[in-house]
Amino acid sequence: MKIYDLIINNPLLLIPVFFAITFLIQLFYYLFYYSRILFIKNVHHVTGINNPVSVIICARNEAENLKNNLHLVLNQNYPDFEVIVVNDCSEDESEFILDQFQKQYRHLKVTTVKQDDKFMHSKKLALTIGIKAAKNEWVLLTDADCKPESPKWIERMQGNFLGGTELVLGYGGYTQRKNVLNNLIRFDSLFIALQYFTFTLSGKPYMGVGRNLAYKKSLFFTNKGFANHRHLDSGDDDLFVNEVATSKNTRIEISHESITRTESKATFRDWFYQKKRHITTGKLYKTATKWRLSGELLSRVFFYILFALSLIWFSDYYLYILGAFALRMIFQLIIIKVAMNRLKENFLLLPSLVYDIIIPYLNFTFFISNIFTSKQVKWK
Repeated sequence: MKIYDLIINNPLLLIPVFFAITFLIQLFYYLFYYSRILFIKNVHHVTGINNPVSVIICARNEAENLKNNLHLVLNQNYPDFEVIVVNDCSEDESEFILDQFQKQYRHLKVTTVKQDDKFMHSKKLALTIGIKAAKNEWVLLTDADCKPESPKWIERMQGNFLGGTELVLGYGGYTQRKNVLNNLIRFDSLFIALQYFTFTLSGKPYMGVGRNLAYKKSLFFTNKGFANHRHLDSGDDDLFVNEVATSKNTRIEISHESITRTESKATFRDWFYQKKRHITTGKLYKTATKWRLSGELLSRVFFYILFALSLIWFSDYYLYILGAFALRMIFQLIIIKVAMNRLKENFLLLPSLVYDIIIPYLNFTFFISNIFTSKQVKWK
């Protein structure tokens, strides 16, 4: 009897068939994309040339973060760099704190943006002002609430400014805290980084994070900056990278010294709104990028659903079903463990088995919420 006839006579056979398909799709992502994290060599490029770098930080009402973090950027062990802080309509003590820093550090430049109702004061406007003020071709972006892990942060990122490189993607993680929400946020950040790093290694770069991102000033202005998505408050990092990154002009940097950290959101509500803002940009990604990301996400959702249904309806074949599940889980644990080591993340391995299941449903919740919420979530 043909397979078609079997399925017509017993439609439940579609369950193991589609389970097998989702298993193979997941296996493809792990073997073709994510496994590339296993073979990265942390090569510190020695060129004999220290490219001048302009570090740009946008700050709105970030007085406390500037007080705690800015000195770590200003005291980088690098011979030729400037730091530009765009004080964007701050109403706290930011101006006073920046003035104190300027008296101590000659390589700190401050650009102040005053409130003007004629303009939409978004992070993109502040960044554009900062990039225009930069005297150097290479700009390195981070946020006021971020701390470089090492005084060699600029050096490690700069080590990739080679040949035709115009864009360098770094890792912006979250400080570890002893609570479940922090653990979930750190895994979410780790997995997103695993995706955009390994996609880049496969020649398909699609995003970076503004907490740790470098590119050429000329690349920014040649592509008209944020003009194509200036109406969105988010997208200053991922949408810009999605537009300009190619297989030839983009590199990644994941050495421990190149990492930046920031505090994660303290409440689920705050994280919910942060994710809502980030997720608004996905619809503007290139079509191929959307297919790759949605293919992984949907196959993962249906993999778990069909796994459960297969065990229920085809329990006689439980060894094969559990075998497929276990094989994927082994690949998952190995790759997540290596990614954790590469990016200095701890205590995520076993929780990843749970987060891998629930995060797709959380993302679906964020997406649905954005559909029914017309008001954009502001960056500050």
